[in-house]
Amino acid sequence: MTTVVVNSGACGFTVTITAEKGKDKKVIIALDTACEMVQKMLADIALVDQRVTLTGFRDNPVYLSAAKHLKHVACPVPSAILKAIETETGMNVPKDVRIEFIREK
Repeated sequence: MTTVVVNSGACGFTVTITAEKGKDKKVIIALDTACEMVQKMLADIALVDQRVTLTGFRDNPVYLSAAKHLKHVACPVPSAILKAIETETGMNVPKDVRIEFIREK
């Protein structure tokens, strides 16, 4: 099982994503958060094929669900879901991602 925690930023929500390999190259997704928009995504992506990580933006089930449910297009959660799936299925290594704002004085 792979667990990823996302601190989404200005909205203040934290999302704990769990990806677990299932049968027949399927991955079971769990999303623990107080964000109602992210919670709604789970109805679409609770069980996905591991090849979802190789699907382009326009046809990707995770991004299609995000487009349907999320108001903020810069939300990092969809990308983190895909990173969790990649790691759980051995398609990538667990490596932290960071967005950093540099403020000039």
